[in-house]
Amino acid sequence: MRNASSRADGAPIEVRRLGVVDYTEAYELQHRLAEQRATGELDHDLLLLLEHPSVYTAGKRTENSDRPVNGARVIDVDRGGRITWHGPGQLVGYPIVKLAEPLDVVDYVRRLEEALIGVAARQGLATGRVDGRSGVWLRDAAGERKLAQIGIRVAKGVTLHGFALNVNPDMSVFDAIVPCGIADAGVTSLSQETGTAVTVDDVLDDVVELVQKCLDDPAGPGSDTAGAPAEAGRPTAPTSVGSAQ
Repeated sequence: MRNASSRADGAPIEVRRLGVVDYTEAYELQHRLAEQRATGELDHDLLLLLEHPSVYTAGKRTENSDRPVNGARVIDVDRGGRITWHGPGQLVGYPIVKLAEPLDVVDYVRRLEEALIGVAARQGLATGRVDGRSGVWLRDAAGERKLAQIGIRVAKGVTLHGFALNVNPDMSVFDAIVPCGIADAGVTSLSQETGTAVTVDDVLDDVVELVQKCLDDPAGPGSDTAGAPAEAGRPTAPTSVGSAQ
């Protein structure tokens, strides 16, 4: 893991709180910004924070058996991972970040996990990682439950896609799919686990603070990392990593 900032640029990350944005519109926006960041037209990193209207999205590793059983529309995208859902009550973050050289994609994913583990801790939840599975998890006598998904793409040294934190969504939407292609674990939310009505607004400031802090922490992500994503190192072509976005 990198013992320095994961970012090439030490300037503060510009945060754009966009509210509710159609998935296709946000997809096109982040790709446009990432290309501008790669060419230098955009001279600083960004973090887009938003919610989507209800939609299923499928990463590159999605199997037919993962897809909705109710005939719902699925948008196929260029991130890593398999299928997931986005919608109201789920905070989605798209960091548009130029990574430091040499590229360390696993380190970047671990830092995003670290930030979201910290966000959960501020809500009173002890979360962590599960060996071989990216994202943020709870593990207890009731089994393993995923709280946050991560699915990214790195092209020309710049990150796209990012993370999705389940704050207070309608959890029944996950019943129609095999979330992240993982059939032997559950999905959960901050509100479900804490028993309180946590809102996206309640966690926005913590996400902004901890994402920047964890991406720039010279000590790197916490030492409890386990099960790195398969793709790592210095990609020579666009690289996709994650369980789902």
